[in-house]
Amino acid sequence: MPIRERIDNLKSQIPIHANLIAVSKTRTLEEIEEAYLTGMRDFGENKVQELVDKYDKFHKDVKWHFIGHLQRNKVKYIVGKVFLIHSLDNIQLLNEIEKKFASVGETANVLIQINIGRDENKSGILIEALEELISACEKCKNVKVLGLMTVIPKGDESSNRKYFRKMKEIFEDLKTKNFKNISMKYLSMGMSGDYKIALEEGANVIRIGEGIFGKRNYNNI
Repeated sequence: MPIRERIDNLKSQIPIHANLIAVSKTRTLEEIEEAYLTGMRDFGENKVQELVDKYDKFHKDVKWHFIGHLQRNKVKYIVGKVFLIHSLDNIQLLNEIEKKFASVGETANVLIQINIGRDENKSGILIEALEELISACEKCKNVKVLGLMTVIPKGDESSNRKYFRKMKEIFEDLKTKNFKNISMKYLSMGMSGDYKIALEEGANVIRIGEGIFGKRNYNNI
């Protein structure tokens, strides 16, 4: 199925308030261009070097989302290039983002990534450490938290729904509180295999790769 057709199908299925991010990791510029020509402007990358390469070579009106694990020593490369960092998950990373963005007078928009399934193979902060990270975020001047993100463990519909629902509960609870530098605008959860459930449980950002571009070919990168 052509990329345009997949995107049209997706857009017809998701609510008007939901934001669709095309996960373009390992995809060629030609593939991304096909998505761009349908009107897509939000693209997600999980490796810093790949994001920087594509930023330099692609249309400048694209909003690049960093959705992978972000190493502190790589933060400096994405300053001024990334629209939203989805993967803030510790205070050391927060401090590095604050320092590097402040050095050039930029503000970093971020989501806090929560490891809702307590999966050892996934990044994200555990719920019990969330309060401390939020307190640290309130002290920042160049970091704005705009919501939450999660990558759930693989499972059946029941377990997927449970994790998404728990994320929505945390999101709504934080929304009722008055924090400095923190607002609950985006709840980023759901990918190609489970985005319908995520949307039903309250996601307003979904991250779709194979559902747009087809099966991934890692030989492209």
